[in-house]
Amino acid sequence: MIEVTKVDNSYYLSQQPRGTTGSNLGKDEFLKILMAQLQNQDPLNPMEDKEFVSQMASFSSLEQMTNMSASMDRLVDSQTISPVLQYSHLIGKEVSYNRYDKETGQVIETPTSDVTAVSQSEGKAILELSNGEKVYADAILKVSSPSSD
Repeated sequence: MIEVTKVDNSYYLSQQPRGTTGSNLGKDEFLKILMAQLQNQDPLNPMEDKEFVSQMASFSSLEQMTNMSASMDRLVDSQTISPVLQYSHLIGKEVSYNRYDKETGQVIETPTSDVTAVSQSEGKAILELSNGEKVYADAILKVSSPSSD
């Protein structure tokens, strides 16, 4: 007669702790799975070398991709500096820009003025000039050292 043993409730999936909150497995989870496979493998039929090397290569690739992702995040963060800081080197410089006729949109003159301050509006840098005008930084045609009068 076959004897049925009782199954411990802790083995049910509903009793297991939840994994990561995201849908992606990280390198720590991958390493835990690999270690569980090695610890629980059949001693009479162990994991083949090729399979183990393949899993280690996958782990190595996952770790490199994780490191590359972190590096890309740091690069993006370093590239998103404030427009005020990005254009602050123009303070004290002389800039030239076009002034347009409001009705026709034609260039009426190209004035030159010194930059006295840099501000920001809606993510764009605005240069405040010594002649009292404010000009978007991307409208500047020329930057030079201030002329000595």
